[in-house]
Amino acid sequence: MALKCPTIKLDVWKGDWGLPSVDIECLRFMACTRFSNLEFDVKKTNNPFWTPNGALPVAHYGSRDITDFDDLQALLKFKNMSPDEGLSKKQLAEAEAYTNMLKEKLYPAILYTWWIDEKNFTTLTKPWYAKALPFPFNFYYPRKFKNHANSVMEALFDSLGSQDNIETKVYSDASKCLTSLSVRLDSSEFMFGAHPTSIDATLFAYLAPLLKVPFKNTLLQNHLKECHNLQKFVIRILQRYFPKDCQDYETQRRNEAKSNVGSNDTEFPNKRRNQFFATLFAVIAMLSYAVSAGIVQNPHIDAKSSVDEELLLFEPPEDYGEEN
Repeated sequence: MALKCPTIKLDVWKGDWGLPSVDIECLRFMACTRFSNLEFDVKKTNNPFWTPNGALPVAHYGSRDITDFDDLQALLKFKNMSPDEGLSKKQLAEAEAYTNMLKEKLYPAILYTWWIDEKNFTTLTKPWYAKALPFPFNFYYPRKFKNHANSVMEALFDSLGSQDNIETKVYSDASKCLTSLSVRLDSSEFMFGAHPTSIDATLFAYLAPLLKVPFKNTLLQNHLKECHNLQKFVIRILQRYFPKDCQDYETQRRNEAKSNVGSNDTEFPNKRRNQFFATLFAVIAMLSYAVSAGIVQNPHIDAKSSVDEELLLFEPPEDYGEEN
């Protein structure tokens, strides 16, 4: 009887916004394994503290812990399940060249978008990781990741000086990279035809969060959306290889929309009632103030005063009726 091969178990960051994960390397692992038609289990640990290298993802296969993408590819090749099976040496060299271009030109911009851009960091990145990470790591890791991004920017662009110059350079390089990738992909489903390979896993991992995450600063995201074939490329992989994540997200959006409609219907009469009483209270308060300040006089008091004065006019003098 043949022994059953162990299942690959992946520890990853969780997904959001219809993505199976929000992390680039986790998406690379998941996509490449899925492209290989290899069974694997996913555990969304959201905690890199206990991993061998202090980072996610980790692929557990038997007694092995795989944390490097090249090692994962070697394992898939050993099992004769590599998605790159059948590629020529020229195609493999081209795939390596595009992988390097993504790391050199697009990765710094993605780091900048997530961790350096202050608007994105304060409104999205920091709150998301603070919620995803367990206590007390939610205080430690966001700061660590931001410091790493700052270190990368300093190492690559220190000579540019100001933050504005760095931002301009980062987004310029990334935009040119996206345009080159769009031209290369053209009308093909994947980089080398009808079947996805490891370069498609890498490209998907870089593009998917950039397309789907609701960043406040959308400069680079807008450029990606203008590359329609790259946008379709991401959506194609999500729908074809990660359909559950897409379906769960759409269901969540529909439920939230229904909840918002019901909440508005419930709040409407209460809101009108509260507005009425607030207006009434304000009118009463203003009238009370006007009366107390003498701006408006009480008509009953005025009438009484007038009557008293008239009676005094007809009141006989004290000696009235006495004889002189």
